[in-house]
Amino acid sequence: MYINRSVEKQIFDYIKQKNVLIVFGPRQTGKTTLLKQLFPAGNDVVHFACDEHRIQDQLSPDSLVLRQLIGEHKTVIFDEMHFLVNAGQILKIISDHLPSIQAIATGSAAFELRNQVAEPMTGRFFQIFVLPLSYPEISATVPPVDMRSRVNDCLLYGSYPAVFTSATLAEKEQLLTNIADNYLYKDILAFDRVRNSQKIRDLLVLLALQIGSEVSYLELATKLGMSAKTVEQYIDLLEQTFVVFRLRAWNRNHRSEISRKVKIFFYDCGIRNAILNNFSPLHLRTDAGGLVENYVIAEMVKKEKNKQQKHNLYFWRTHAGSEIDLVLERDGRLQAIEIKSNQRRRAGVPKLFKDTYPNSNFTVVAFDNLQSLNALLCD
Repeated sequence: MYINRSVEKQIFDYIKQKNVLIVFGPRQTGKTTLLKQLFPAGNDVVHFACDEHRIQDQLSPDSLVLRQLIGEHKTVIFDEMHFLVNAGQILKIISDHLPSIQAIATGSAAFELRNQVAEPMTGRFFQIFVLPLSYPEISATVPPVDMRSRVNDCLLYGSYPAVFTSATLAEKEQLLTNIADNYLYKDILAFDRVRNSQKIRDLLVLLALQIGSEVSYLELATKLGMSAKTVEQYIDLLEQTFVVFRLRAWNRNHRSEISRKVKIFFYDCGIRNAILNNFSPLHLRTDAGGLVENYVIAEMVKKEKNKQQKHNLYFWRTHAGSEIDLVLERDGRLQAIEIKSNQRRRAGVPKLFKDTYPNSNFTVVAFDNLQSLNALLCD
């Protein structure tokens, strides 16, 4: 079952402007499926699976070699291009010497591929992100009567396409375990800087237990028996491989506001629960509130990721404990968002925030109210 992705129109818009497009995203989020759907292999399109050694042996940064391999095809898809040591040079040659060919590359290791293309491809390509299914993509796929239960499932099993379309809960759990063990760790451990796989696993467990809470690199380092600098480097790699993302504190030097803290969330709640091996029903969980906060904030990250004019995302807290879950900022304008599990729990804007930022907007989103979610995530 193919689920239409919100980036489809954007992909076609981009390739009209430049002949190189890079599609980033974690493994198993449907990058290959998406491109095969939009650009099926045939007379005009050729696909290269760059994780295969025979493909790696043939592709080289030489215009004659590339022309021979691509032949008369007008579009070439390089799947998992970060496996190629000369990825940037290959794309540059296509951009400079084969301008009639449209090249689209995918990469699940953003750090690796970005490093390869950064210098040779400066200003020559567009990038786009394919992440686990978003709330609007799910809403456009399932009948309205089923939307409540499907969104609830996202808190436990996330929204990787294969997981989302699985028929049974047992299948969902097995798929998530396989994604975490066989793909997630594979990309992370491929980096030369990661020498201890158990430390990465232990770090992920600690981060999974702290969703919704502020994270101290020093505290994590003490628990893991490593330096705070190494912990921060590992978290950076987890961010570059689309496992987690950081949310920093909003601060404009008001003495009551915290400034240096971060929160760390998972792109997918299912991956987070797989790391903890905990798929217990929501009514039995002590972390249901954290899952709701993680879900809504991750959905906002997905919503912003491919925008040309993005909001900056933060949380806000004072030393006295007043807090706002999410603050959107663009061009100095602020929108404060408080996230609640149910609409019966009332919330108001903290007085200090209102007094300090009188022109800001304040919104409460209730997870149990689909209209509330629609208004925030589908506009």
